[in-house]
Amino acid sequence: QVQLVESGGGLVQAGGSLRLSCAASGRTFSSYPMGWFRQAPGKEREFVAAIGWSTVKTYYTDSVKGRFTISRDNAKNTVYLQMKSLKPEDTAVYYCAADRSISGVVAGRGDYWGQGTQVTVSS
Repeated sequence: QVQLVESGGGLVQAGGSLRLSCAASGRTFSSYPMGWFRQAPGKEREFVAAIGWSTVKTYYTDSVKGRFTISRDNAKNTVYLQMKSLKPEDTAVYYCAADRSISGVVAGRGDYWGQGTQVTVSS
């Protein structure tokens, strides 16, 4: 069992930065690939970024490549999403998720999900 709690969201101006954190409970956190997703009002949830259990493999949706960086600290049971050069279209509720496989995360599946944190980017 893994429980996930996101934090770090907020209101930021376009061009600004935020770092989201996802704290996980459970002894098996380090064995789970992790991902970040987002859902804007009136839109479906979309994949943002994923990271393998070993931190070597990372994946990003095209719209955030070069601006967002996913990382994890297994000693702290935490995965991060560093977001730079934020745009108004990045406004959404951001969720972290854990799945048994990296392909599952990239495909939008997740064995476990957090409750989400709101990110609002003003123009």
